[in-house]
Amino acid sequence: MSSTETHTRFHGLLAATAIGVYLLLLVGATTALTDATASCAAWPACGDGWTSPTSTAGWLAVGHRIAAVLVGGLGVATLLTGLRAGVGRRVLGATLLAGVLYPVQAGLGAFVAIGGADATLSAVHLTVGMGIFVSLVAALAWALERETGDPSEQPVDSVDLAPPIEAGYEPDIPSDRRERLVATAKAYLRLTKPRLMWLLCLVAAAGMALAATTTGGLTVGVVLATLGGGVLSIGASGTFNHVFERDIDRRMQRTSDRPLATDLVPVRNALAFGLLLAAGSIALFAWVNPLAAVLGVAAILFYSVVYTLLLKPNTVQNTVIGGAAGALPALIGWVAVTGEIGLGGLALATIIFLWTPAHFYNLALAYKDDYERGGFPMISVVRGETETRKHVLWYLAATLVAAGALASMDELGLLYALTSVVFGGAFLYFAVRLHYEQTERAAFRSFHASNAYLGALLLAIVVDALAV
Repeated sequence: MSSTETHTRFHGLLAATAIGVYLLLLVGATTALTDATASCAAWPACGDGWTSPTSTAGWLAVGHRIAAVLVGGLGVATLLTGLRAGVGRRVLGATLLAGVLYPVQAGLGAFVAIGGADATLSAVHLTVGMGIFVSLVAALAWALERETGDPSEQPVDSVDLAPPIEAGYEPDIPSDRRERLVATAKAYLRLTKPRLMWLLCLVAAAGMALAATTTGGLTVGVVLATLGGGVLSIGASGTFNHVFERDIDRRMQRTSDRPLATDLVPVRNALAFGLLLAAGSIALFAWVNPLAAVLGVAAILFYSVVYTLLLKPNTVQNTVIGGAAGALPALIGWVAVTGEIGLGGLALATIIFLWTPAHFYNLALAYKDDYERGGFPMISVVRGETETRKHVLWYLAATLVAAGALASMDELGLLYALTSVVFGGAFLYFAVRLHYEQTERAAFRSFHASNAYLGALLLAIVVDALAV
């Protein structure tokens, strides 16, 4: 086998081992396995330690232990392949760290099975497992950077914030009155960025569903008002974004046909439209409760002003910090039901916050030249494509860790755990392929995989939480 094939196999084994560890963690964190462990309080099997299970719950516990052995064997194969491939020191070090921690994790699992899972032991067990997972993903990111990265790429000190405007797309604006009316209606709809609405409303719905497990405040009226306020809030934020970026939009190929960039909608009308949507949003949130209204105002201002005017054109960390805009709907959903900010809402918001760079950096790669024409200091423009691809993996790992921590909530079960593993594994696969293919098409595949992951995860939260 050639050196290239050996390295490719090592990368595949690393990814598979990481997902295997993640599967063990999330299934182990669910209430289903906790109950199963109680029905099989021995090691390595049930009864006297060597007795076959007598119940479905017992078989679940034993199946988890068998899977742990298989994943451990996969980890050994990964380490041996890495040694054979002659991987770098930090890659080998991270892989070895995972290998050292794995038997510790197995020992903690045995203590949990025999002595019961108290809060402290469970927390240590989960923390060590997350350490193994992070070590494996770190090794994968560094290995891919070394094998597929461009060593000639150098970060740039600055980006031209006012590049010349190139000839952009010139839309065919209808002269017929009826056709122009239809085109104008579509333009106003486009101002609201409707493609963002379904996912952000699903974030709020997940927040409400989680909150409903702690209080009885979930009613049809609250759900409709919160989602309605969310739709109007997103529409207002999108409209203001169009207004503030209209000159920059003319420089970028993918945005040069936007309504304000082409003067199809006057700026004054767009501002009035945005203010009307914002007022409607705040009114609906205020009907739910005052704190929801405050957070709704914060969401509009953060995306429209802080992100659009301050972060996006001025710092390479624009996407990271800007993730707070997408995280706020999680808090709004939680607050709409409980009237206060709680740990469950914060945990869900953290997942969204960490997911945002892993999601959006794919677009930063696909539209690198366009963002450079617009004068935006995106990470792909300032730090290069190699660094951007690596950060997709970093933030994906952080997202999965946060999702794993949320799995410890009693309200979430196997559906949530398996959804995060399956769709998280798919996202990881396409993020790894992005390192090899390094094309616009590969970036879009990773982008769509990130959407699928979050959408499926949020649906699983809603289903699991409402099924309690």
